[in-house]
Amino acid sequence: MLPRMRTPDDDLATLRAINKNLKSALVRFRPEQQHCSAIKPDELSDLRRAILQAGHCVRGISPQAPELKNESLEYRSNLEQLKQLLPDFQVRLLAEKSRLEVAKSHVAAAAAWAGGSTTTF
Repeated sequence: MLPRMRTPDDDLATLRAINKNLKSALVRFRPEQQHCSAIKPDELSDLRRAILQAGHCVRGISPQAPELKNESLEYRSNLEQLKQLLPDFQVRLLAEKSRLEVAKSHVAAAAAWAGGSTTTF
């Protein structure tokens, strides 16, 4: 069975869905969203996959499809905003990782103390 050819309508629907997902990601990645740990790794993988998929749609845009061209311009704008937010998001992720590593070492120290102090209890 041969794969179905993509149509401009398919590309338009795909870009609209990806733009919706990107806008949602832009809200979640903003610096005022302090809990970046609420964003799951699979969400980042899905976002990457969507960006790659949009790249395929954008490559084949015809000048005769103004709706598709407008959607691709919105996609580009969303990508530029995401590019601006990602460095800060990375810093917040690294800070969260550091905080978790400190908490983990405190738990390990407390467990070692509790294990060595069984006669106290």
